Amino acid sequence: MDEHLPGPVASRPFAVPMRARSPQQQHRASTPLELLFDLVFVVAVSQASAALHHALAEGHMGEGVSHFLVVFFAIWWAWINFSWFASAYDTDDVLYRITTFVQLFGAIILAAGVSRGFNLGDFTIMVSGYVVMRLALVLQWLRAAKSDPEHRATALRYAAGITILQVLWVIRLFLPATWQTPTLIVLILAEFAIPPWSERTGATTWHPGHIAERYGLFTIIVLGESILSASMAIQSALDSGSFNSTLAEIIIGGMLIVLSMWWLYFDRSAEDLLTSQLIVMIWGFGHFFLFGAAAAVGAGIALQVDYATHHTEISAVAAGTAIAFPVAIYVISLLLMHLRPGELSKGILPSLVAASLIALTPFSGHAALLGGILLVTLVVVKHVIHWRLSAIATQVQS
Repeated sequence: MDEHLPGPVASRPFAVPMRARSPQQQHRASTPLELLFDLVFVVAVSQASAALHHALAEGHMGEGVSHFLVVFFAIWWAWINFSWFASAYDTDDVLYRITTFVQLFGAIILAAGVSRGFNLGDFTIMVSGYVVMRLALVLQWLRAAKSDPEHRATALRYAAGITILQVLWVIRLFLPATWQTPTLIVLILAEFAIPPWSERTGATTWHPGHIAERYGLFTIIVLGESILSASMAIQSALDSGSFNSTLAEIIIGGMLIVLSMWWLYFDRSAEDLLTSQLIVMIWGFGHFFLFGAAAAVGAGIALQVDYATHHTEISAVAAGTAIAFPVAIYVISLLLMHLRPGELSKGILPSLVAASLIALTPFSGHAALLGGILLVTLVVVKHVIHWRLSAIATQVQS
């Protein structure tokens, strides 16, 4: 049993002091409660990806992408706020579980509002779920402030900042249409500002291994959505009797893309990268683009199937772009996440070349297959570079 847990279920206390967990704690892994929390976000990501697919299939690319970014931000930001707090203060007592269940309920409301927000631009339901989640998190931060004097100022900053922003998000719902976009940008920037502002008074004791695992699990969630989207699109094609060689090419290319994306992400452990507060902020916030791109790949694969089966009237280039651009963004985002001083020669050029070539594949008419082949090639090249550098290092040491 985890040494931090308060005991067997039968004797679990209602509340224990919410002291900071040790960053050096051994065997710090995601808890069953965190995995249940992730399950709700599987639904939310699926809703966002499906809505993006339908918007693109109807030719509403600009509107679809902008709505997807807003919706995905809400999903992603709610998830990471819970995950970082849990990494530092998960006591797993009864009160913590109840408060987390409230956050789960808010996440369900948020997921239920994804379709309405995407299709109608009405974010009332999403904001309602978001407020439920965030106010429950405020209670958690207040508990931490009471029990952890060393980080009390930090916890109170988080609680105050989150509370004020939730009030502003609700007020925004009643503003005129001309105010919606500028206030949205301002509030999103304010959300990003809360962690660095709060952590200035004392960094919370998140666990590097645990955080790396949590982000890895969310990566699997968004990649799983790509597999699900492709599977459902292919099933639809099979049911309609329109399966052909073009669809076979999309299936092969799509699977090569998803599997290579997984390989590239988990090829290097993120735990050893999280060496300073600045790097952590860049790494953590930068995942928005990586996660969003990975989720969008599923919509791109489904759109490719729609085009191949004549279920959309968009052009071949537009259909190819829907899968090529998210893959290229994923590659560049991952490159930035992994880059560290002194490591510029270890794979930056192959990644840039691969991303550039992938972005051009829509003009070939075979975006999925060529994208998959290019990603597999990138995986091979990176491994060859790693093996050569390892061999040189071994020779130098001997």
